[in-house]
Amino acid sequence: MNGPVDRVRVAVRRFLAEHRPEEVAVAVSGGADSLALAAVTARLRPGSRAVVVDHGLQEDSAAVAARAASVCRELGLRAEVRAVVVEGPGGPEAAARRARYAALRPERGLVLLGHTLDDQAETVLLGLGRGSGPRSIAGMRACDPPWGRPLLGVSRADTSAACRELGLSPWEDPHNADPAYTRVRLRTEVLPLLEDVLHGGVADALARTAAQLREDCDALDELARCYGGDRRAAKELADLPTALRRRVLRRWLLDEGVPELSDSHLRRVDALVAEWHGQGGVWLPGGFVARRAHGRLRVEPVQS
Repeated sequence: MNGPVDRVRVAVRRFLAEHRPEEVAVAVSGGADSLALAAVTARLRPGSRAVVVDHGLQEDSAAVAARAASVCRELGLRAEVRAVVVEGPGGPEAAARRARYAALRPERGLVLLGHTLDDQAETVLLGLGRGSGPRSIAGMRACDPPWGRPLLGVSRADTSAACRELGLSPWEDPHNADPAYTRVRLRTEVLPLLEDVLHGGVADALARTAAQLREDCDALDELARCYGGDRRAAKELADLPTALRRRVLRRWLLDEGVPELSDSHLRRVDALVAEWHGQGGVWLPGGFVARRAHGRLRVEPVQS
């Protein structure tokens, strides 16, 4: 009794026991990962909801979404399809992700996502390759309300095998084989090569690295949260270790209403403290600018 369905079931049961969400919904694409998650959730939490997002990016997307919803109903879930419009900056992947998450966001409880161990490994590799900083390399959290990811310790091979064992026929998204998408090339070219060169176990190793780094990040974030000094005093901040100082600055900027801080933004603000030579302000997302004057930092809206 340690087959793929059992491994998926144990992962979901442990997640629900640890986090005890009041309500759960399952985000279902029709692929193997989300179908395996939906099937197990239907057994563990009968009557839960399933939400299928129709991105409208393929000719048969409405039919695919309707089939996925129908399968979820057969499993015992209350299923609905939500159509979205994919538009905006950042390319089709980023725009689709924004639209999907906006459609899935619940009024209460958690939405369970079918991200697997393999998705975690891909996320870590992307963060490494882009130099996105420790938060990105730390990967996805299992519970990041309102999102839950019970399958981060389960392989994609296991979710596919679980569907076969349960008699489910997952939808094969053609985008998952399109090398125009960065994640597809990571999945089909980079990770297999690393597995070959390093003699296997790469996905597990990357997931362990993410977990270790996430623990370190959490500890530093807690120290930054408890920092009792003046977050605007440049000289006082300059005496802090770099990693802690940047987290103090990040909390201050977020508290001031600055959204979507990147590592590059944070480093430029940090330079106002650690590499001060009279430079001008730092332009930030949301129409803000950070400046240093008379030894103190301030953030203010850009004057139009």
